[in-house]
Amino acid sequence: MVIWLTRTYFPEGTNGKLECEGKLLCKTIELPWKMNETKVSCIPEGKYFIRKRHSTKFKWHLELIDVRNRSLILFHPANNALKELNGCIAPVTKLSGPGLGLMSRKAFIKLKDLVYKALDKEESVELIIES
Repeated sequence: MVIWLTRTYFPEGTNGKLECEGKLLCKTIELPWKMNETKVSCIPEGKYFIRKRHSTKFKWHLELIDVRNRSLILFHPANNALKELNGCIAPVTKLSGPGLGLMSRKAFIKLKDLVYKALDKEESVELIIES
């Protein structure tokens, strides 16, 4: 499975849309681009693989692996990139401003269910980030 994240960059945050097989899955919010600096920047454009991950804080969620100079880059719910993200990607149902969105939990569940279904069938899930 290949998921495409197409980004639009703003000084206050990064907005995007996630698509699979030409269908819109949800929108996304991220931190602004700040040269891939840990905890203050979104990650570089490129290709990444997604795997399942569990933590006490986020329960079952998604992790991007092999992100250059970064670790623990996750997909998890958040509605305000500057206040709730440290480099991760938050799926949202609707964008409400640069790095801001609404109904993130709903969008995250939809994305997680789709990705977990593919991973449970032992398919690889690739994320391609571009602008």
